Amino acid sequence: MANWNDPQPGPGFGASPSLDGRTGARVSYDAGLRRHMLSIYNYMASGVLLSGIVALLFARSGMAEQMLYSPLKWLVMLAPLGFVMAISFGVNRMQTSTLQLLYWSFAVVMGLSLSTIFLVYTATSIATTFFATAAAFAGLSLFGYTTKKDLSGFGTFLIMGLVGILVAMLINLFVQSSALQLGISILGVLIFAGLTAYDTQTLKNQYYQLRGTEFVGKAVVLGALSLYLDFINMFQFLLSFLGQRD
Repeated sequence: MANWNDPQPGPGFGASPSLDGRTGARVSYDAGLRRHMLSIYNYMASGVLLSGIVALLFARSGMAEQMLYSPLKWLVMLAPLGFVMAISFGVNRMQTSTLQLLYWSFAVVMGLSLSTIFLVYTATSIATTFFATAAAFAGLSLFGYTTKKDLSGFGTFLIMGLVGILVAMLINLFVQSSALQLGISILGVLIFAGLTAYDTQTLKNQYYQLRGTEFVGKAVVLGALSLYLDFINMFQFLLSFLGQRD
C-alpha cells in the first residue's frame, strides 16, 4: 500500500490544483498525471506477469516441490518481505535505477514463493481466480482514480484490519481452524479490495506534490510495489477459498 514518508498527499481528492487558471497548464497537468499513473500500472502489471512466469516455470521444473522439503523454503518465503523493507526504508538513499532493480528482483523472488500454489490448486482454478482478481482490481482501481469521494479516512481502518488479519493468521497457525481460515480469507479479499481503491487515489493525489521533482521516478516504483502487493494478496486470499485443490 502507498505509505512512504516522503512527499505527503496533496489536496483532497477532487480539489483542483492551483494552475493559475490557465487551460494549457491544466491540460499539461492532466497529461503528466496520466503518464505518471500509466507508468505505475505498466510496472505493476509487468511485475505480476514476471512473477507468474517464474512461478509456473519453477513449479513445472519440479524444483518447487523439492524446495518444500528443504530449509531453502524459509529463505524463499521471507525474501519478498526483505525486499519490501529494503525498498521502503532505503528509498531516500537509493538511486531510481537501484529501486527498479530491487523491484524486479522482488518480482522474481515472489514468483518463486508463489510457485507452490501450482502444487496445491488446479491450473484451471488458478487461472480463473487470476482473471477474476484482475477484473476486480481494474474496477476498484478505476473507482479509486475517478471517484470524487475522499477515501483517505478509510486508510487507518484498512490498516487496522490488515493488522487484525495478521494476528488472526498467527493464531490460526496453532489452532488450525478451517472456519477461522475461511473468515481470514474473506476479510483479506475485502481489505485488499479497499486498499486497491485507496492506494490508487493516494498515488493520484501525490502526483500534485511530486511533479517536477527527482522523486517522481522513485514514486513510480513505490506505487507499482503498492498496487502489486494489493493485487497479489487479493489473489491469494481469493484463491484460498475459491481454488480447487488437486
